[in-house]
Amino acid sequence: MIRQRAHYWAALALLAYSSCSCSDVVYGSSNTTAYNWVMQNILPQQMGLTVGSVIYRYTTEKETADAMLVHVQNENALGDGYIFRSTDDWSGLPGNSINKVVAVGDIPIGYWGDGSIEVEGTGLVLDPSVIYTYRYDTCFDPQTDPSCEGYQVPYVAPPVVAFVDPLEEEAIRLEMEREVAKIEEEEEAERKERRLRLASKLEVLLGGINGAMMDNMALAQEQALFGMKFIPKSYLASLAGGEYLDALQFEHKEIPKNMKALRNGFAQQLMHENMVKAQYDNLLSKSAN
Repeated sequence: MIRQRAHYWAALALLAYSSCSCSDVVYGSSNTTAYNWVMQNILPQQMGLTVGSVIYRYTTEKETADAMLVHVQNENALGDGYIFRSTDDWSGLPGNSINKVVAVGDIPIGYWGDGSIEVEGTGLVLDPSVIYTYRYDTCFDPQTDPSCEGYQVPYVAPPVVAFVDPLEEEAIRLEMEREVAKIEEEEEAERKERRLRLASKLEVLLGGINGAMMDNMALAQEQALFGMKFIPKSYLASLAGGEYLDALQFEHKEIPKNMKALRNGFAQQLMHENMVKAQYDNLLSKSAN
């Protein structure tokens, strides 16, 4: 009996901790010693994986007279209730250890929700271990590996190259150049017209200023004259004149140029032009802003 039990546990350990690959099918197992566990952390996340059996063991600590139920279970990830639940009734039994193998018939991985060991009644569960045996086909989806039977080379659509008509492209380029040239001409014409308007306004403004200055001077002289309350006799006196019969004779010769006066006249003209230009530039900058 002892020898048979030893062979049993040796076979169970080999089943629990070994895996092999036969052709394209991989067999394996994984275990947990927790009281609550997440299956994504227990089973390899492989397409087509199925669980064939659940092997568990634990030890209970309880009084013989106490009622106690132990549930080893997994929730149904795709529905309500449990996809797996094995219940051991320890009521009226003393504390002991249990080893159990439960075949589940290749349930797909998608159904296996979170697992747990639940106790109803009075007692403790010690040293738990839950093992899941599984298998999966590495070519369950043949497109995952080119070496799988049924693999099909993915179709790659050729890149779409837009046709470009060189004549149409040249026509578009020429049209764009004409549009740019037209815009530049319109802008230049607008700038010239703006300069002319400003120059005209400046001439009117400067003329108005000079005329106003002259009118003010004449008005001041007139007011000063009438402010004297009488017209001076010199306004009415006539000067004795006569006729000067001698004819003046001038020697014909070239009159020398007065370079000093020329320089003075040129300097005054230049200063006047600079003043006009400064006023024009000032008005132009204000209009542009």
